[in-house]
Amino acid sequence: MTLSSSSVFPLGTQDVFAMAEDLGYDGVEVMVTHNGWSQDPVKLNRLSEKHGMPIHSIHAPTLLFTQQVWGSAWNKLAKSADLAREVGAEVVVAHPPFRWQGNYASGFAEGIREIMEATGVLICVENMYPWRASGREAKMYLPHWDPVPEDYDYVIWDFSHAAIAQENSLDAFRSLGDRLRHVHLTDGTANGKDEHMLPGDGDQPVAECIEYLGETGWDGAVCVEVGTRKTKYAGEREEMLVYSLEFARHHLAAGAARSASGRDPEDQDTVERSPLP
Repeated sequence: MTLSSSSVFPLGTQDVFAMAEDLGYDGVEVMVTHNGWSQDPVKLNRLSEKHGMPIHSIHAPTLLFTQQVWGSAWNKLAKSADLAREVGAEVVVAHPPFRWQGNYASGFAEGIREIMEATGVLICVENMYPWRASGREAKMYLPHWDPVPEDYDYVIWDFSHAAIAQENSLDAFRSLGDRLRHVHLTDGTANGKDEHMLPGDGDQPVAECIEYLGETGWDGAVCVEVGTRKTKYAGEREEMLVYSLEFARHHLAAGAARSASGRDPEDQDTVERSPLP
């Protein structure tokens, strides 16, 4: 169970390590942004060692708001893989290419394989969602926002993105099989906004999906990526992140127990959270 640095925004990259340690996480995911700490392997290794929090994954700066970070699209991925190797991370998270990115978009699958072979780091392509303007879908990604049918070796699944796309995440998990290597634990609804809600607060089958991972003996990483920037009182962010951690551990354990005993999914307890003000 890891904690994404985006889950502590607007706090900085340097803050996720102490929070993950305090709340009982097993490691962190660092999203590379304009924050210098997120780009510096020496500082990241120092923080990792100080707090006993391994860096499991690096989120490449392939978002729209990080277009100016690390130059060209291929350079972003290559530098992210190098950073991952320097800090001991196993995975690089990347978004699918935008249609206007030329050779990067048309040669994406082959290019990421070359980087993986050169560095030994897994590059996982994240599921996105259709963009809509005036009620019509705008073709933003090439070849598509859905990585399931594409020729990618490894995929990361984000429940908030799946909610916008109105995809069935459990069906996707079953289809992906061993290609699923990383999960962003969150939730959302089909209202067109990337909400990154607490797991269980949206309309995705998050609990069922996490139990499925536990039941199948999945050995990837579940990374909490929920939005906490609108917290209203001291300690609310920590409450949200503890709840998300407990949600994941409970449902992973429930799935593993069902696999061992043959119990029906309907017999499993659910995590209850005290309502937040």
